[in-house]
Amino acid sequence: MWVVSFKDHFSSKAAVYAKARPTYPPALFSALAGLAPGRTLAWDCGAGNGQASLGLAAHFERVVATEPSAAQLAEAAPHPRVTYLPGAELAPSLAPGSVDLVTAAQAAHWFDREKFYGEVRRVLRPGGAVALWTYALCQVTPEIDALVDRFYSEIVGPYWPPERRHTESGYREFAFPALAMEHEWTLDEFVTYLRTWSAVTRYTQALGVDPVTPLQRQLVQAWGSPRRLIRWPLRGRVGTV
Repeated sequence: MWVVSFKDHFSSKAAVYAKARPTYPPALFSALAGLAPGRTLAWDCGAGNGQASLGLAAHFERVVATEPSAAQLAEAAPHPRVTYLPGAELAPSLAPGSVDLVTAAQAAHWFDREKFYGEVRRVLRPGGAVALWTYALCQVTPEIDALVDRFYSEIVGPYWPPERRHTESGYREFAFPALAMEHEWTLDEFVTYLRTWSAVTRYTQALGVDPVTPLQRQLVQAWGSPRRLIRWPLRGRVGTV
């Protein structure tokens, strides 16, 4: 058992998070691997259940995935080239100058970034790359988007942690390929994803009711098709050392 100080919005829903959060497009990891000076070692910081770690494993001999939440790590999908370790912004098991690529997928807004950037400089080899990316609201259809936008802003809006502002800006205050995650989901799958939002968790904890159910009733007619294409435009920052 370990104790790591971090802002924990997701441990209580780690199992749902592992099933409901979207996975990133293979083209993203191909592009990132192309920036790295080698394919020996990647560090995925704030790995959650390993959504990005597994994508990196297709291109690197070894991936070290650090995550402060024991519950999230317990739900991580195993892979022979991925080593999951407890940790926040630091990776003491990584030797100086040993890492080809550092990534933080939908996670850097939770970090102590000064501490993280210091660790990035320590572990990256000359020419090594660091990539931070995020995604904000998804896109389905104009009618569905309007309902989700209202839910996002007006219903659970006051319950978003303050760090959420960084995802809305696309990390501009902290050039990336114009890529998007895309999945075809049923309404039930989409609603399960909404329940993984940190604002929904905090709303439920504060008020004792589930805010998603009323939205789900509104979405039933708007959804129409059995499955809908969902898009999350990706935004981020990439640099080299």
